[in-house]
Amino acid sequence: MNVIELQGVTKSFGSQVVLENLDLGVSEGKTLVIVGASGQGKSVILKHMLGLVTPDSGKVMVLGKDVARLGRAELTEVRKNFGVLFQNAALLDSMNIFDNIALPLRERTGLSESKIAARVGELLEMMDLPDSSEKFPEQLSGGMKKRAGLARALALNPKIVFFDEPTTGLDILKANEVYRLFHKAQKELGYTAVIVSHDVPKIFKLADKVALLAECKIQVCLPPEQFQRSENAHVRSFVEITMGPVYSSSSEEV
Repeated sequence: MNVIELQGVTKSFGSQVVLENLDLGVSEGKTLVIVGASGQGKSVILKHMLGLVTPDSGKVMVLGKDVARLGRAELTEVRKNFGVLFQNAALLDSMNIFDNIALPLRERTGLSESKIAARVGELLEMMDLPDSSEKFPEQLSGGMKKRAGLARALALNPKIVFFDEPTTGLDILKANEVYRLFHKAQKELGYTAVIVSHDVPKIFKLADKVALLAECKIQVCLPPEQFQRSENAHVRSFVEITMGPVYSSSSEEV
């Protein structure tokens, strides 16, 4: 069952068409990775799913609701099922890590402080940050900030988690650690994930499906192994530019 489905979505900004009659679905509990050249509109797709952008035409169905046609109150209710990890982790510099992670729990639930503390503790352990609760973002490495951001994104046990370039600015080792913890958390919590990323081929290890955006449309949406062997001209060009020789998705584990 698809928990997200874009049906015939078209979006222009001024005279520039970014998405044209685009179709895309995400199955429950699975991970979709959206790839494509810079400036193609990958983040615009993500913003449609989040209800931040309204299509010129078409439907954006999320958890059975067309988010493009919801009122503010209804959209807020749907978004309670979302977690989001932005490129910069979006941590508040004025708060320590504990309070950053606790923020959505305090704002959106009626939990007592003791239960909030317990939940934050669980998330810090899950992200391998047990000794970082009193630290401030400026005291953390880039990788630790991403992990703290992921912990906050998971605080409300969301049904869907959106990731916009989750490893931007990280070296290979730190990026791999973020991927490892993403895999661990999804296995434990069972959320659906949508990832926009340039980190190819490593990001393919997390994907159930890979969707390529080119020329305003999703050219293919396939499991990683099939994607890498696709004869679609756009896929062949993308694979050659970003991955070199055909990359075997079974040759390496996250």
